[in-house]
Amino acid sequence: MRMRSGFGRKTGTRNDFRVTSMAASWCLSYPADEVLARLPLIRDALAEQSGHRAAQLLAPVVDGLLGTDPERLRHEYVDVFDLSRKHTLYLTYWSDGDTRRRGAALGEFKTLYRDSGFLVDLHGELPDHLPIVLEYCAAVPDQGRALLEKHRPALELIRLSLLERGSRYAGVLAAVCAMLPGESPADAASAMAMRTTIPTEAVGLEPFDPRLLPLHPTGERR
Repeated sequence: MRMRSGFGRKTGTRNDFRVTSMAASWCLSYPADEVLARLPLIRDALAEQSGHRAAQLLAPVVDGLLGTDPERLRHEYVDVFDLSRKHTLYLTYWSDGDTRRRGAALGEFKTLYRDSGFLVDLHGELPDHLPIVLEYCAAVPDQGRALLEKHRPALELIRLSLLERGSRYAGVLAAVCAMLPGESPADAASAMAMRTTIPTEAVGLEPFDPRLLPLHPTGERR
């Protein structure tokens, strides 16, 4: 799935969700040369949506990315997203952890993409990787918005975790959450209270920080 070549097309005011979804997807992607080369295009597209809250939140992130040395960006990205699950962008990890049920949840993403006619080339990523999900939102906005709403607790938990770290990428998650109805929760407990499913039979998490295990609504760890 690489539909990004059409990012700069005029889409009309109704499609601000498409524009901000694609911009957020690029901002959350690994800052390879291809991504960095498109940052000016992203900035221009967001300027056309400047009346929307999500665009207002994304614009300074894009400016910051443009003003940072590419190698520093790459090291930062790896440090934030690849070396710790505390900020993972895989949505089903936040709802299902490393449980057997996660496979079924990932299958639901693939089925949704297939049934919508959205051809997906995952390039080695899982289908719940947030940049891929956001590209889907840009291509199929109605179903995409519903998918984000379903995983709103995960989005809020990632946002809060990045905010705690002081990461520039917290602004991207804030923008994604701003595209959805309702206010964002103020803390992780409130975000977890939004969850409707509880993971069972966690496997393979021993090497990782036990604080990252999925929680019961009571806050107790499984």
